[in-house]
Amino acid sequence: MTRATALVCSLLLLSGTIASAERDLVPTLDNQPDVCPDQPPEPEWMRNTEVRDAYKRVLVQQIYRFQSMERIVDAQSCTCATRYPSWEAAGTVYFDRYSSADYWEVVEATSDFRRQANDLRKQAMPICEAAGNW
Repeated sequence: MTRATALVCSLLLLSGTIASAERDLVPTLDNQPDVCPDQPPEPEWMRNTEVRDAYKRVLVQQIYRFQSMERIVDAQSCTCATRYPSWEAAGTVYFDRYSSADYWEVVEATSDFRRQANDLRKQAMPICEAAGNW
């Protein structure tokens, strides 16, 4: 019985602590990045993508991420301009190769770009950490 009482008391204390912590969270509308605050915004055409076509936007984001990691590794440098250039090159790849692709082709390409970016990330991360841009 004392074991059950101790368990109930522990749960009450824990739930009170969690509720208190949740009350202390203040949402912010500030979307300022931690590094390279002058990152270029996504192109207007991406921001205006309809919800049913959101998978296409994700593909362009993964292309951009892959290109970013590739530039960092190739240059052995992680300046803000290297890590966050304009979105033009990613948009060009998308429109040249994938704008007329069907859903599953886009999903497969997104997965491929994500995998390639993750592979390069292992090499890019220490370069960016040394530059203070990670």
